[in-house]
Amino acid sequence: MARPREFNENDALAAARDQFWRDGYAGTSLDDLTRATGMGRGSLYATFEDKHTLFVRALESYCQGALARVITELRGDGVASALDGLVNHIRNDSRRGVADTRRRGCFMAKSAAEKAPQDTDVAKLVKKTFDAYRREVTAAIITAQRDGDLAETADPDALAALILATLRGLEAMRKLGAAPATLSAAADQLVAVLPITTRAA
Repeated sequence: MARPREFNENDALAAARDQFWRDGYAGTSLDDLTRATGMGRGSLYATFEDKHTLFVRALESYCQGALARVITELRGDGVASALDGLVNHIRNDSRRGVADTRRRGCFMAKSAAEKAPQDTDVAKLVKKTFDAYRREVTAAIITAQRDGDLAETADPDALAALILATLRGLEAMRKLGAAPATLSAAADQLVAVLPITTRAA
């Protein structure tokens, strides 16, 4: 019995994502995609219409997964407090960078750099995802302030922007060959500069 179409599509999206992630949109041909997904051109067109649609769907799937992971790290089961969630996310993001021995970086960031300036679908998807990410971090900061764990004098939006800018900067440093120890030390410093109150220290 043939596998359900849904499973084939999920497998194809994952394979296409990895292909686009490795070689970029322009560097990926239809032949590359048929080899990666194991689908013939006819099946690929029937399922995803064209290369661009497949790319956007692969990116959307990646963005959904990345945002879900952020939410879990910030406020999932087992996270004791909003401050713990922030520290948990910062350290986990740094560990992912250290573990990225292939230096692939973030697929969303790579896609934005290549496609967003001239592709409104990609630009809208990236902005939607990043805005949601920033809202989650900002909400965690506000909750930590209400809990008395972060100083109320800190601007939640500005602090969230600092955290995201630092984490994305660390990702770029890793792609450029920064040593794992450098990334870990920078993440520790980011945690150290959070305006943690004496109550939470």
